[in-house]
Amino acid sequence: MSESTDSAAAMATATAAATGPATATAATTAAGATGATGVTDVSFLLQHTAHVLTTRMTTALAEIGMSPRAHCVLAHAAAAERTQAQIAELSDLDKTTMVVTVDLLERAGLAERVPSATDRRARIIRLTAAGRDAVAAGQRIVDQVHADVLGALPTEERGPFVAALTRLAAGHLSTPVDSPATAPGVRRPRQARV
Repeated sequence: MSESTDSAAAMATATAAATGPATATAATTAAGATGATGVTDVSFLLQHTAHVLTTRMTTALAEIGMSPRAHCVLAHAAAAERTQAQIAELSDLDKTTMVVTVDLLERAGLAERVPSATDRRARIIRLTAAGRDAVAAGQRIVDQVHADVLGALPTEERGPFVAALTRLAAGHLSTPVDSPATAPGVRRPRQARV
């Protein structure tokens, strides 16, 4: 362990003792952001914040009986006439998960599979009136969770933060790389549809 890592760990422990569990977790998280070599652990920062954001989103949407996945599917279906396969692609869901999700939405009376107006061979996901209400309520919650996250940053840091994440998501981190089949614990990219 380097001196800077030792110092960060010591600071986290002292902060935890002085301020209680919530601040202790934040201090420990900040200490974990520096790897053993003293280099910022970007993987840890992105994974940890994504995990916490996901738990907050899940909890907030659960208040209206919806999951983030269900909201995502409903929101994509509400935006345009789209097939189940198109919505799965936009939502980054595999075929099986998409079928299960749409089945749930149909049973809840929020969506239905109907023939496309432009291609009778295709089935689109159409929202019911209850589905339109649900997606509107869900979107208000999603927007509030996102606003809370950005609101935790000083005003002058919000724009650059979003710009940097957008640049990474559209550029350097836009496409997963193929991992060797022997790599343990790596999520393999979905197969392209032929």
